[in-house]
Amino acid sequence: MFPSKDTVLCMSLAGRPGTFGVRFHNHLYQQLGLDYYYKAMTTGDLPAAVGGIRALGVRGCGVSMPYKEACIPLLDELDPSAAVIDSVNTLVNTQGHLKGYNTDYLAVRQLIGQHRLDPASSVALRGSGGMAKAVACALRDAGFKVGTIIARNREAGERLAEVCGYRWQAEPHDVRAQVLVNVTPIGMAGGAEAQQLAFEQGAIESAQVVFDVVAMPAQTPLIVAAQAAGKPVITGLEVIGLQALEQFVLYTGVRPEARQVAAAVAFARGE
Repeated sequence: MFPSKDTVLCMSLAGRPGTFGVRFHNHLYQQLGLDYYYKAMTTGDLPAAVGGIRALGVRGCGVSMPYKEACIPLLDELDPSAAVIDSVNTLVNTQGHLKGYNTDYLAVRQLIGQHRLDPASSVALRGSGGMAKAVACALRDAGFKVGTIIARNREAGERLAEVCGYRWQAEPHDVRAQVLVNVTPIGMAGGAEAQQLAFEQGAIESAQVVFDVVAMPAQTPLIVAAQAAGKPVITGLEVIGLQALEQFVLYTGVRPEARQVAAAVAFARGE
């Protein structure tokens, strides 16, 4: 299906545009026969870009760093998923009215339920960036009251810990928690720390569940170590697939079947 004058445009804004969203959304549009097209973009002028989304009728926009917080003053409304963490990763344009959502937060809330995590469990979360904020607040709002934020950036780490009612420490030394969560680039393919563990082996062995938000690869060193220790895991691939699905539903009003989503994720990853 070729774009026409009636094709609905969706897009993403990122400092460093990737291909996952482009491949995921366009694959589903084609499979479902929807006259939509998705394009990844970047900008040096965020107000003008958001104004263009509004004026040109771009239906939806995925938002990545460094625009997740900077775009908020330019919007008309925030969904509770974005308001609760002051971070937006999705814009929906309804006749010029721009509403911000955070589907990362929504995805993690879903995964907490799907994996039946016990809110009475203690949590150790490594990271303090935008995604860490979404994950930590999702855990907090799901009822997890005992937690530790591990972050070298003391200011950001202490701020996130305060928001969630957790404690902060700089390094993961001697951490013991029932749920371990990595929300840093440690273990990410192509990164400087691609072969490293986000938590010490002792912490992995004493945990009940291990959650790594890194999606590329899905089998990070942390996930591999946790599986070798017989621990249930939650992978970043689950997060990225769910958050992209929720964006797709917001843009189109259509919820694909599970098999269609799985095929789109596989296609987006180049499988």
